[in-house]
Amino acid sequence: MTGGMPVPEGCHLVNHPLARVGVATLRNRQTSLTAFRQALRELTVLVGCEAMRDLETETVPIESPIAACEGHTLKHPLVVIPILRAGLGMAEALLSLAPGARMGHAGLARDEVTFEPHSYYFKTPPLEHADVFVADPMLATGQSAVDTLDKLKTCGAKRLRIVALIGSRQGVTLLRTRHPDVPIFLTALDSELNEKAYIVPGLGDAGDRYFGT
Repeated sequence: MTGGMPVPEGCHLVNHPLARVGVATLRNRQTSLTAFRQALRELTVLVGCEAMRDLETETVPIESPIAACEGHTLKHPLVVIPILRAGLGMAEALLSLAPGARMGHAGLARDEVTFEPHSYYFKTPPLEHADVFVADPMLATGQSAVDTLDKLKTCGAKRLRIVALIGSRQGVTLLRTRHPDVPIFLTALDSELNEKAYIVPGLGDAGDRYFGT
């Protein structure tokens, strides 16, 4: 869903039939806990593959059982940074694509009055030479993503990507304004936020629905 409006520059929508079906599953209030978790993981794999499409590789000599040949390996280490807590569900799926990736954590709690994020935990592996993927199912106001990117750049991260599932135009606009160098990958882009800063139609609270709280 894009509301009939063009997708902003630097924002990539995964327009795959399975992605559209998965988004409908996440949005549906009748979806069970088990089905919600499965759909979130499957969507993360789809959007994660797209986000990793342009990773740099380098050639290495290898030998098949038949003959010597040329193979490829990733040029840079990978780091996955889930924004707690909902991002943890995406981290598992991203690690299934890149089992050797290292993982950090960005813990943020939302003020229910101002909707501004408050950091309570932040820890990462070395970032300077890594391709870094920030994972959060929802890009609503965009403030949590901006705060996380601010911290990651301060720690030396240079190649960053946001991997989310559903975003709002307000959140994408803020992120593109504050971090125009960071591409955003989504499966759906919704038009607005409600008075509680939830995406409309969105899917509700991703953390509550994923963890059953």
